[in-house]
Amino acid sequence: MSFVHLHVHTQYSILDGQASIASLFERAKELGMPALAITDHGNMYGVKEFLKVAKKFPEVKPIVGCEIYVTRHYDHKLKDKDHRSYYHLILLAKNYEGYRNLMKIVSTGHIEGKYYEKPRVSHEVVEKYAEGLVCCSACIAGEIPRAIIAGDMKGAEEAVMWHKRVFGSDYYLEVQEHKTQVPGQSQEVYERQVVANEGIFALAEKTGTKVVATNDVHFTRKEDGPAHDRLICLTTNVFVDDPNRMRYTQQEYLKSEEEMLDIFYKHPETLANTLEVADKIEVYKIDKDPILPKFDLPEDFIKDIDSYLEKYKEIIDEGRCDKNGTERGEEFCRSVAYLCHLTYKGAQWRYGDNMTEEQAERIEFELKTICKMGFPDYFLIVQDFIAAARSEGISVGPGRGSAAGSAVAYCLKITNIDPIKYDLLFERFLNPDRINMPDVDIDFDDDGRYRVFQYIEEKYGKDHISHVITYGTMAAKSAIKDVARVSRLPIDESNRLTKLVPDRPFEATITDADGKKVTKEFKPKLGNCLKYGELRTELENGTEQIREVLEYAGKLEGCIRQTGVHACAMIIGRGNLTEYIPISIANDKLTGEEVWVSQYDGHYIEEVGMLKMDFLGLRTLSIIKECQANIKKRWGVEFDIEKIPIDDKETYELYSRGDTTSVFQFESPGMKEWLIKLQPTRFEDLIAMNALYRPGPMDYIPDFVERKQGRQSIVYDLPEMEDILQDTYGITVYQEQVMLLSRKLANFTRGQADTLRKAMGKKIIDLLNSLKDLFLEGGQKNGHPKETLEKIWADWEKFAAYAFNKSHATCYAWVSYQTGWLKAHYPAEFQAANLTKNLSNMDEIKKIMDDCKKNGIKVLNPDINESDARFTVNKQGEIRFGMGGIKGFGDNIVRAILAEREENGLFADIYDFVERMSGVVNRKAFESLLHAGAFDSFGICRKQFMLPGKNGDMFIDTLLRYGELYRKDTMESSVSLFGEVEEMKPERPEIPAMTGEEDILEKLQLEKELVGMYLSSHPLDRYQFEMENFATCQLGEINTLVSECEMKKTKMKVSVAGFVTKTEHINSQNSRPWSKTVIEDFGGSYELKLYGKDHEAYMSYLVQNNTLFIEGEIDEKYYVKPEDRAQGKTAPYGLKVKKIMLLGNVTDTYIKGFAINITTPMLTPQFRDALVGLIKKNKGTVPLSMFLYDPENKWNIEFLSRKFRVAVTAGFIEELENLHVRYTVLKK
Repeated sequence: MSFVHLHVHTQYSILDGQASIASLFERAKELGMPALAITDHGNMYGVKEFLKVAKKFPEVKPIVGCEIYVTRHYDHKLKDKDHRSYYHLILLAKNYEGYRNLMKIVSTGHIEGKYYEKPRVSHEVVEKYAEGLVCCSACIAGEIPRAIIAGDMKGAEEAVMWHKRVFGSDYYLEVQEHKTQVPGQSQEVYERQVVANEGIFALAEKTGTKVVATNDVHFTRKEDGPAHDRLICLTTNVFVDDPNRMRYTQQEYLKSEEEMLDIFYKHPETLANTLEVADKIEVYKIDKDPILPKFDLPEDFIKDIDSYLEKYKEIIDEGRCDKNGTERGEEFCRSVAYLCHLTYKGAQWRYGDNMTEEQAERIEFELKTICKMGFPDYFLIVQDFIAAARSEGISVGPGRGSAAGSAVAYCLKITNIDPIKYDLLFERFLNPDRINMPDVDIDFDDDGRYRVFQYIEEKYGKDHISHVITYGTMAAKSAIKDVARVSRLPIDESNRLTKLVPDRPFEATITDADGKKVTKEFKPKLGNCLKYGELRTELENGTEQIREVLEYAGKLEGCIRQTGVHACAMIIGRGNLTEYIPISIANDKLTGEEVWVSQYDGHYIEEVGMLKMDFLGLRTLSIIKECQANIKKRWGVEFDIEKIPIDDKETYELYSRGDTTSVFQFESPGMKEWLIKLQPTRFEDLIAMNALYRPGPMDYIPDFVERKQGRQSIVYDLPEMEDILQDTYGITVYQEQVMLLSRKLANFTRGQADTLRKAMGKKIIDLLNSLKDLFLEGGQKNGHPKETLEKIWADWEKFAAYAFNKSHATCYAWVSYQTGWLKAHYPAEFQAANLTKNLSNMDEIKKIMDDCKKNGIKVLNPDINESDARFTVNKQGEIRFGMGGIKGFGDNIVRAILAEREENGLFADIYDFVERMSGVVNRKAFESLLHAGAFDSFGICRKQFMLPGKNGDMFIDTLLRYGELYRKDTMESSVSLFGEVEEMKPERPEIPAMTGEEDILEKLQLEKELVGMYLSSHPLDRYQFEMENFATCQLGEINTLVSECEMKKTKMKVSVAGFVTKTEHINSQNSRPWSKTVIEDFGGSYELKLYGKDHEAYMSYLVQNNTLFIEGEIDEKYYVKPEDRAQGKTAPYGLKVKKIMLLGNVTDTYIKGFAINITTPMLTPQFRDALVGLIKKNKGTVPLSMFLYDPENKWNIEFLSRKFRVAVTAGFIEELENLHVRYTVLKK
């Protein structure tokens, strides 16, 4: 006899099941079990993975099932407090029909019956879809056990008879027995099971129903019980030591046949019956060939369908039958004809009336391949929603990934890059030698992407589309933190342990099979960290509590923690999706409405025949769109960004000088340096740099640059390679080049060339060896020397791991070029668009602001008469902050101000503003406008609004009261018999005279609170030179550096600078003084805590608004005795202050000299006068020297000035840079 587990929860019973599917199959095989079921709670999330893993265990038959929730005889659509109770029920699919019906039941539960996270169905739904299903009565939460335990044997019998009527001989009663062995734990569950089992056996005999034994499996092995117990604590958010918490018996594991027989020794038939159930399960497949949606053809086209079918007969014949010889039917042929019609119509628009032979051949080849593979509707669907998007003003990217290699896609305006012009290959997208679903990833602007979703939903029907589920797993650090929390491990200890988990792969020395010490790289998973990383010491030498936390965290790592919705992916089906896949629901983040979501994730969805498309939001497209709107507003100019000249001199000059901040894909400092060296002059250079600037290929950049500049000769292994490699100066950069060369040199077919690309990229050794023989044979037939072919192949093998998809590089280089062109010709409008689209990203805002400053573009405060909702550019070419960016300032108020300004003109003064906007702009909103600087143009200092007027009240209060009186008076006058009476109008209050000076720091602080940045100026502007040359890191980076030092157990000296925004001097409980000070720089802030002698030594500096320079060292916070360290104890790391001084004294203290670097071509009379004038204007105490370089004679001469010494300030440096003079700081 043997036994099969029919009631099994995997980790897809989220935060309830802990068993991984692989571990369950491994254990089932180990125990010699012939089959294994999956019955997760209310879902089929794990079914695809379950069936995939099952293929590796042919000895174990997979049984697909679910433990569903059935209402207590009420409509499952009812959702209120009186209709929350439900029963459990096990359903198992006997065959494919049963699988489809199970999908229907589970999907119905999610779509119609989900309440308090439980997807419920009624008995009527179960009966409707009962065909092909085996049913078991479930655990003690099932209908029959509940009735028995409640003493209702009559009700239990009626329930048995109902299920027998619906399922016939495929209905089984189910018994479980979990007698806990955990000391002190209640036996309540076991006692209730004993009562239920007694009644079940009695009913079985009375009704002639067979009984199966199950174990309600939630984890794989007995020793996993304590880890599962911690998982339940996480789920219920309680501590492990809580005496009143929910507990499992820890008997819910995959027991052996012997263990099950020990429990049910009086009823061995309950084990034998599980084999009967397993025998009823047929072997079936749920994977399908692509099931594409049907595209409805226009009526005008259908009228002439016969002529089109005849016209494109040759192409249609290529795919009239599928790979099995079955005719695809009339609808398919019509779709092919329409695809051909649209393609050739688009080809005429793209290429003109007279296509070249290459263009015509390429389009015909692609159409035949698409037809043969059965994908005409795919292309029709994609072109349709892209055309709809463009017609709605939604920006669409030029293409992404290998789809850009399709000329048909280019003619259909799916992509915007000519693949023939740039040698992009169709077979990289669709290999004619193997059937694979096409995959077009499409970029839309952020704002328009959701509208494309809506269009597809309206066109194909809500039940034909769904989003795609994602699964969030418990990562290493979160597993430690979670288990530590429920175990009551102190937070400091929990944080210390998580810091010992590296963020990136780490290296460790291990002993290999030969006994040699080797260094190997490991992924930062807990298993590796506990075996090879720093956590190993904690596991071996830590306290019992720490060892326990790490042990259980290791077991829970990787458990599925929650479901989510893929941000980009969408499924479009041929019919109601519940016919093909199980469906769940989620709330749409934008609308809050419920949307359908697949229960299979993106890894598996195409395997079951579903069409998945990725709709990606690309912020750069939104920036381009916003920039064009800015250009139209300022200049009245409209243009198609897709038609800008690709040989624009100013654009390539921008790239060549590395002025690529905010230029898509070319923004990094390293990329800028290489651009300056490369001096790109054509679009192909940008494509290559986009492909090369990434780990691995970067090694080729120096040769690429040298060859471009003519300093290194360009050589080819064979003359035939030149036309394919000449665009990249003889260097193989793209996968497509390997594919083209294999075809040209060795007569590879298109399909073989793509197979070679894939084999090299994935290092499939056997396939590579067979292809190498084919390459050498074909190359020698073409007369090429074997030695040369061997060298070429060796080069390809080395290069393959790094080769990049040229289609993708070309598309994104084109998007980059568009942003570069906009920046070169409309810099202010371009950066205004970037500011608008990055308002919530202060790091990016700072980069953009710095770039604006560098390029002489002013960014001004909001202005009540000039600002729109977003950043705009005024007539002077200055960027004006948008009112929509002011914090705490509602969109409704912004719209009201703009509408009033549009209707009745600009506001003449502050009185005109309050007269017209009273009742709309309240005190809080008025203060926001005031402190953001929106009223500065009225000529009133911000401080004056807060000064007392004649009546003793603050002017702001008097002014707002006046506005309210004026509004009421206007309303009353409009209904008065006498109309307006001048004498009765409220009098405008007098603006109080300015006293004293405005507190600049307070003004800037309020400004920053409202707009998120300093606009008028920055408190540290005057110290920019000191900060750039003497600070080793930004304040916001200190915590990261502390973590890195703690992980590596190394010290680090740091110097930081900033100004004090807040300070507190505090006495501890034992009356010891200490301080807490917030210091801020251009990029962030840091809270500095000083105790004891450090506090006493530096407290005089810790004054609000002081600008400070701090030198320190990141090290252990306190000393640890050697004997304690030997026990594994360590001290946390932190910043230890060594010196604090005023930032203004840094230059005099640390600069030994200042040198300027000049070349002889710069020495014009105008330059000399400007430089001497600048040095005289900045007299100071720092010695000045000059290095003069003559590039023609290679002379380099140093001059030390005895006449001049300089004051090195930010202003001095800025003026030097304006003269294009480079400098060197000589530090003491």
